[in-house]
Amino acid sequence: MFKFEFIVDGPPVSQQARRRERLREWKRVVRHEAEKYWSSNQQPFTEKIMLQVTYFYDSVEMDVDNIVKPIQDAIIGLAYVDDNQITDVLVRKRNLSTDFKIKNMTSILAEGFSRGNEFLHIVVINAPDQEIIT
Repeated sequence: MFKFEFIVDGPPVSQQARRRERLREWKRVVRHEAEKYWSSNQQPFTEKIMLQVTYFYDSVEMDVDNIVKPIQDAIIGLAYVDDNQITDVLVRKRNLSTDFKIKNMTSILAEGFSRGNEFLHIVVINAPDQEIIT
């Protein structure tokens, strides 16, 4: 099973940001942070994948649909060859000031919480089976 996860300090920048330079810089930050967790001998994944993004925030809440595309674009060529490989996307936001439960805490996710500020936890895994759940 393929799994790649990393964290990026937030807040994220929306795909709809008016200042395009700010969006380009955000993509550079995401790519830089992803490269810290990527093994230099790994090749980009070539199969269908699922992208999971969780935004842990403490102040300004964003629409989740606006934060995905810059992240997808930033890790093309690193975690996967092309973003058309993404068949499933799960995006969540959780307020750090409220109660929530973490199941299967990884060391990388724990690192995000230990930094003491808002962050994004990004996971790329094999796509689930091609079933449709209604």
